[in-house]
Amino acid sequence: MVFIVNLTKPVILASGSPRRKELLALAGFNFTVCPAKGEEVTTKTLPCDIVCELAHQKAFEIAKAQKAPCYVIGADTIVAFENRILGKPKDSADAVRMVSMLQGSTHQVYTGVTLIEVCADGSLREKSFYEETNVHVCQMTKDEIASYVATGEPLDKAGAYGIQGTFSIYVSGIEGDYFNVVGLPVSRLYHEFAAFQNAAHK
Repeated sequence: MVFIVNLTKPVILASGSPRRKELLALAGFNFTVCPAKGEEVTTKTLPCDIVCELAHQKAFEIAKAQKAPCYVIGADTIVAFENRILGKPKDSADAVRMVSMLQGSTHQVYTGVTLIEVCADGSLREKSFYEETNVHVCQMTKDEIASYVATGEPLDKAGAYGIQGTFSIYVSGIEGDYFNVVGLPVSRLYHEFAAFQNAAHK
């Protein structure tokens, strides 16, 4: 059996997210960062399909530009409430609207991941998967929502919050992978990558 620690090909993370960079390092990968810069366009409607499509776009953009064998990891995370996608808020008022929607209820966070191996002959071998986590949010007063939004924390985050930040005091529980909500399901990624790598050596 071939283990990830014995990788002979470089690993490239096709994301500029500092959170994903931190989590990938936590999973034991040695890698370089090369963020995808293409416009994100999706033809899908379901959250699970959207994240897989966008993750593939990111990974494929970087993989097709590589001249030497390597592995590329692309990822995309979205917040969904009743199958409605919540992106980054446009402004503070939009952040208030999103948090007001999420408070006192349960929503889902989806992360799609695409693994692409750039082979020696230039061909690509790939695999995609997604992880879903349910997040339960406490009831919040209007003053609590306003105070949270005033911190500025929600303005650059999908769904107007980061579970690892100030908003954590309003998360009553989760079902699923915590790190998936942060931006990368590290346990699933590790095992999927191991299987992906091992399949190439059978």
